[in-house]
Amino acid sequence: MILNHSEIKTCPEAVAARERDENPAAGDENAADRRGGSRGRRLSTLSSSGRSTANGRICGSTRPTSEPFWSAFLKGLVKRGLKGVKLVISDAHEGLRHAITRVLGATWQRCRVHWMRNALAHVPKGQHTMVAAAIRQAFLQADAEAARQTWRHVSDQLRSRWPKLATLMDDSEHDVLAYMTFPAQHRAKLHSTDPLERLNKEVKRRADVVGIFPNEASITRLIGAVLLEQNDEWLLQCRYMQIEGMAELTPPSVDTDLAKLPPLAA
Repeated sequence: MILNHSEIKTCPEAVAARERDENPAAGDENAADRRGGSRGRRLSTLSSSGRSTANGRICGSTRPTSEPFWSAFLKGLVKRGLKGVKLVISDAHEGLRHAITRVLGATWQRCRVHWMRNALAHVPKGQHTMVAAAIRQAFLQADAEAARQTWRHVSDQLRSRWPKLATLMDDSEHDVLAYMTFPAQHRAKLHSTDPLERLNKEVKRRADVVGIFPNEASITRLIGAVLLEQNDEWLLQCRYMQIEGMAELTPPSVDTDLAKLPPLAA
């Protein structure tokens, strides 16, 4: 599951419920202009999409507020059929993190792109390229253990010059490298919220044509239609992740063939 914040003009609230299983899923907070009386105002919304063993699917969207909202939003997805979530990708929103742990019990991946921006804020601009290249060495490793070792080595190298950066790396090691425990073929699509950012660009493009929506229902109709179009594209035209790799995350089902069960003692 991917959950992220961005300035996109959307406010879809109702997307057809569909069954999902063994997902990574995705969500993003957006903002839309709505006319309120004689003045326009901006509304924040959240849209979410999911990845199942079959294909990517839109999960839903609504208006976000605070930490209780995140719990209610995730519980709503679970009630509609979301299950077996293995990984949630988002920025470092504390309320969201608590809701993920409480409701889904899934591994949390901090968006690598957002984290890198935060990390480079502790470094002079002229050193950004060098520091980013050093940190990315951890992302190039073949497995999680090698990535963690490289991460710590780079952190120690940078500690003397930029102690705040090194402290950030120490504190966020597990969160930024969580995706490394998943199949290698999927890691490029699991480390950030970029897939949802691209979806939001299309949502923003459609909403900008309208400009100011007369009411929330109009936002729901337009942006909900865009999300449904994307859902159908994932289902019919392209597969976001290969089923073979997803199968590695799913434990084999128990064979319940009665013919193979030992007979009961008399």
